[in-house]
Amino acid sequence: MRLITWNIQCGKGCDGVTDLARIVATAKETADADIFCFQEVSSGFSKLDGNVDQSAQIAALLPGYLPVFRPAIETMDSVDRLHRFGNMTLSRLPVLQIANHLLPWPGAGATRSMRRHALEVTVQAAFGALRIVNTHLEYHSAGQREAQIARLLDLQQEASTSPKASGSQHSEPFGSQTVAASSLLCGDFNFDVSDPQHALIHQSVRSGFNYRDAWTICHPDRSRSPTCGLYDQAQWVNGPDCRDFIFTTEDLTGRVRRVEVNGKTDASDHQPVLIELAD
Repeated sequence: MRLITWNIQCGKGCDGVTDLARIVATAKETADADIFCFQEVSSGFSKLDGNVDQSAQIAALLPGYLPVFRPAIETMDSVDRLHRFGNMTLSRLPVLQIANHLLPWPGAGATRSMRRHALEVTVQAAFGALRIVNTHLEYHSAGQREAQIARLLDLQQEASTSPKASGSQHSEPFGSQTVAASSLLCGDFNFDVSDPQHALIHQSVRSGFNYRDAWTICHPDRSRSPTCGLYDQAQWVNGPDCRDFIFTTEDLTGRVRRVEVNGKTDASDHQPVLIELAD
């Protein structure tokens, strides 16, 4: 099973051109992935998307994948136009359940920040049900990030200590819920690998299955490849950094076969990150 996570910056490349077809082509060239997790997908924000629905465009570019777009931000203007911004997951594996978790936003008015979320799509992998958690944490506020990390860990603890499998018939809500203990948590976390906030996830010790950094599992003795700032020095004045991660629950660590960063593309200010799990 292959998954790619990528902050696509609304399709805007380092050349200043917004091109979603280039994004999808690059993602597919990176790997023949079963699941794509994109962050920064926009709809109705003129400065970002030209007032088009990027989620619909991406879905059209990836036929054969079930598209799931959920916004962290969904607002109306004075003429009832809808503006949405958030994460998108596309899966060609069977999808069992979808949940959208709005993350904590403490001190929302105290600093420049925006609502963040975690899009959870549960898929049927060859080895069982798997929760794919696609997230993008706050950039400007470390305090907000820490609260968001705590919520992500809470969600994992809840799922892995009280798993549930839905019935085959979906005639009513009570029998139609799936909660998978196994999970991949991926996205743009807006902290560096040396930041203590990385350790909050990678070294978490809670009941149930804890998250561990897939790169560390796969490459314990290899320097980490940067995931942003390779080509865009205007936004990343300090140079290349690593802020995009894939965390896997402890029960899946033995399945990790490959973790790679595509460092060749400048189609976004971030790089695609790939994980491959053995069936």
